[in-house]
Amino acid sequence: MRLTWAQPEDLLPHEIVQARAEGKDVDAITERWRAAGGDLDPVRGGATPDAASDELRALARALLVELDDVAAPVPDPTTWRDVRALLDGIPAPIAPPGDAALLDRLHGAWAGRSAGCLWGKPVEKIPREGIEEILRATGRWPLTDYFTAQGLPADVAARWPWNRRSSVNSLVENIDGMPEDDDLNYPLLNLRVLETAGRGFTTDDIAQAWLADLPAGRTFTAERIAYRNLLDGYRPDEAARVRNPFREWIGALIRTDVYGWINPGDIAEAARMAWTDARLSHARNGLWGAMWAAALTSASLVAASVDEVLDLAATAVPAGSELAAAIAHGAELGRGDLDDAAAIDELHAAYGHLHWVHTINNAALTAFALARSGGDFTRGVPLAVIAGWDTDSAGATVGSVLGGLAGFELLPAHFTDPLQNRITTSLPGLDGVAIDDLARRTAALLPTHGLTPERQGRS
Repeated sequence: MRLTWAQPEDLLPHEIVQARAEGKDVDAITERWRAAGGDLDPVRGGATPDAASDELRALARALLVELDDVAAPVPDPTTWRDVRALLDGIPAPIAPPGDAALLDRLHGAWAGRSAGCLWGKPVEKIPREGIEEILRATGRWPLTDYFTAQGLPADVAARWPWNRRSSVNSLVENIDGMPEDDDLNYPLLNLRVLETAGRGFTTDDIAQAWLADLPAGRTFTAERIAYRNLLDGYRPDEAARVRNPFREWIGALIRTDVYGWINPGDIAEAARMAWTDARLSHARNGLWGAMWAAALTSASLVAASVDEVLDLAATAVPAGSELAAAIAHGAELGRGDLDDAAAIDELHAAYGHLHWVHTINNAALTAFALARSGGDFTRGVPLAVIAGWDTDSAGATVGSVLGGLAGFELLPAHFTDPLQNRITTSLPGLDGVAIDDLARRTAALLPTHGLTPERQGRS
């Protein structure tokens, strides 16, 4: 049995990449691994094609511990006070719309996230050129609809196989409600944390919810590592930083929409809640990505345009960070004169060296798709999908933002009807939950005291 995202020999090459990104000197450790016969290519994994020997696995485990002990030139902030001090320009809370309009926008956000995720699910892990070949072969280029296998030539299907778990429930011919996906599992789980622990929830509450309700096999990358570390006895505030090479990948960004939804127009509070969750598994740009996603969804419920959403959400990211630069670059491309293909070429030229589920490249793509969409769901989500990175996650985030901006009533029924108003999930007690009920449950978590004078800072 080979367990992905967990074997030491697979983690080590990723950790070397991550450590170097943080400015750590890891040349000596890298050479020891190379000299022992270890593979340094993180795409292949750290072992040779055959299973790693016991000796090589033991060495990888030991070197991962050593890499954790190498100090970064710039230490990471560890408290919300320190993180908050890095954020400039967050506006005073903005008053949300009236109750009926806000409920419609919450409904649109949940449905948009579901449909956007579903749109990208069949082609997760397929690169950009494969997605285009599939679409051209089925007469669906440019992408304007859910994917189909109907009419797909056998040689194209063999060259670019669908995502194994998703092809049975995410092609237009077999969609029967929103299928299970980690991009929906986490928002659902976080909704329940908020319902039980309240708006003052802690990182410990998130950790306990994972262990109680989240199947370990439905965690990936940094979340799987944090899960392992919790079971190994590490505290929730330690779990992200122990043998975790995925701490700047996209996992935390996909978890935090609900914190924006229960804080419409309150960018600072949405970001604080996102940080409280994300610190369980992520650091640096992984944290900033989670805060940015929550800020996007918070802004989407009060803004008048997608450009306003992007401008507001940018204030929840440290100005000097790599993520801030990537988001700005993506948005600039989206607003620029390059055609879609040339702009996506530019994104790949800038960020194609990163793993396809890294935060930086997918955030840049998300910003590009949002900026270019003009607020149109059917324009923005396809752009997030055809670039060929984390297709379902980028599609979900773009769909969430554009759904929240438009509201459910303005989303195309062609994309929401197949959801059948229900979400399948691996979380106990939530399977088959109704999407419109999720909107009502989310609305029930809004501050019960109404708009304080501070929250009335802008209408």
